Amino acid sequence: MSLVNEKYIRPVEKSGTLLINEMMQEKVRKGEPVIRFGFGQSPFPQMARAIEALKQNAFQKTYEPVQGLPALRERVSSFHKAAENLDVPASRILIADGSKNLLFTSMEAMTKADILIPAPAWVSYAPQAKILGHNAIPVITTAAGRWRVTPEAMEKALAKKADKNVPSMLILNHPGNPEGLGYTAAEQRALTEVFRKHNVIVVSDEIYGLLNHKGEHHPLALEYPEGTITTGGLSKWFGAGGWRLGVALLPEALDGAFKQTMLGIASETYSCAAAPIQYAACEAYIWDQATKDYLAHQRRILAQSGTWMAERLQKSGIGAEKPEGAFYLFLDFSKHAEAFRRQGITGSQQLCEMLMRETGVALLYGDVFGMPKEHLCARLAYVDFDGTKALQASEQAGLQKPLDENFHQQHLANNVRGTEEICRWVEKKSMSAAA
Repeated sequence: MSLVNEKYIRPVEKSGTLLINEMMQEKVRKGEPVIRFGFGQSPFPQMARAIEALKQNAFQKTYEPVQGLPALRERVSSFHKAAENLDVPASRILIADGSKNLLFTSMEAMTKADILIPAPAWVSYAPQAKILGHNAIPVITTAAGRWRVTPEAMEKALAKKADKNVPSMLILNHPGNPEGLGYTAAEQRALTEVFRKHNVIVVSDEIYGLLNHKGEHHPLALEYPEGTITTGGLSKWFGAGGWRLGVALLPEALDGAFKQTMLGIASETYSCAAAPIQYAACEAYIWDQATKDYLAHQRRILAQSGTWMAERLQKSGIGAEKPEGAFYLFLDFSKHAEAFRRQGITGSQQLCEMLMRETGVALLYGDVFGMPKEHLCARLAYVDFDGTKALQASEQAGLQKPLDENFHQQHLANNVRGTEEICRWVEKKSMSAAA
């Protein structure tokens, strides 16, 4: 007999990114070769000064303020001002154990809301809205439009609201997961006209902002300062996902009841980010030459690999935009849909499972990003390489000297091999269907 009748248990599926990681780990345990393109975790090491600070502050055991360590909030404020020209005082900065909690808390601060979520979008946005009982409205994007949210798409999504008085919140991620693309200042200005017209709050998830491959990330808050909550953290640009340190920069208009509600929720749930991590983060959030060089090396490694992979995939008829940031490609297999259908492949999850079974290459299927099951698409995270060795080799080469082909073959070998495996598999399936 079940202790709780299942009809009273909230239906929440496990995150697709975690599931694919577990599938990969199982194959590794069995001794089977795997190319790990399914899980988006930075391969690069943290800066040594922050690791040393973590060691030196391991004794810290105090419950820090719910809003975050004051010294860290000051560092975050100065850092984003210097790096991205975002002028947000420490009083409007929140620190949490990961930006995922801040995204959730931003939605939870409202008793009722329409949450607008681009399709495709990161896997946790829609489930978070669903858990909170909010109405999730998809904002449809297209491959032809480079998966960008447009003013027209926003208007169509907002037209689906049942009650115009219910708050509207858009979750916008750029550079984006799963597609690795950003928004230009002009694109943002066009969207801002719609935001102002409909009084839309935007949570701009810019966790990958500092990994814009050209170092030219343009924060949305520069165009829409009155309505943008900017979130970020240490997981991507600093390679410290397991440290669970997230930040949120609030607009002045929300520096009142909204902020106090977020802090109230935090005080009743996670209390505060871990004290030793906050002290260590003070050494991460320093915008000096060491940080600039650290990011420059990461960016050029990711840019070289991602661009090469996109170009190779395109040659095999696989849709893949050249990435502008982060470490993702969103693969569109639509050109091969008919050939795949003849092979019995009619959905993204089926495609990814068969690809992994037959080649050992793990991708994350498009369904979990809000795409229709029948749309054959998947996310590729091009991070299957030793980030420590790659970073050291890039530093030895120096930033004045471009990375050569030897670097690519030596340090990004799995990215090359995995890409070739995908292309061969797709070409083989298409040829078999045509025979």
